[in-house]
Amino acid sequence: MMKRDEMLKAFARRRKDEIVVAVYMAAQEITHIAPNDLNYTFVGAMGQGSSHALGLALGRPDKKVVLFDGDGSLLMNLGSLVTIGTQGPKNYVHCLCENGCYETNGSVPTPGAGKIRFAELARTAGYKKTYEIDDLNDWEQKLPAILEEEGPVFVTLKVEAGEAYPENFQRLYDRTYRDKFRAALAKI
Repeated sequence: MMKRDEMLKAFARRRKDEIVVAVYMAAQEITHIAPNDLNYTFVGAMGQGSSHALGLALGRPDKKVVLFDGDGSLLMNLGSLVTIGTQGPKNYVHCLCENGCYETNGSVPTPGAGKIRFAELARTAGYKKTYEIDDLNDWEQKLPAILEEEGPVFVTLKVEAGEAYPENFQRLYDRTYRDKFRAALAKI
């Protein structure tokens, strides 16, 4: 198991111009670890990260879209896996931070925690390539290939909470940041 913030830091070191969608705890952490106008972060729409990322991937097929989703969030919209697999966006990388709980909501265990094989669900739903990673060194070694793969790609990342970052709800909700995101999309 790896710390989620360390996993995100490893991603940030390899990041180029990918559009990053992050939900809940990953959204809070990415705003501190790797602030970027191409970060699309939100809370309050649990289960919708995969759909938001799909819309961006279909709208900008020329840019890689990387989603940092949560297992609790995905459980609320499992049907999105089939939609993504059917649409087959080549630029879509779905990274699932599996911690077995709804961490944002007091770490309530998710149904089936530790029993669900999310990568297998994604594979049977039509994702071209799937991975299961529980070690930071393994993530760092495989990440360059993952980012080059033709998608959709699904990566289960076995994580636990890392450093406690201050919650930045202004960053997640403020229209200023949405406007910056739109402007950044127009430039790339």
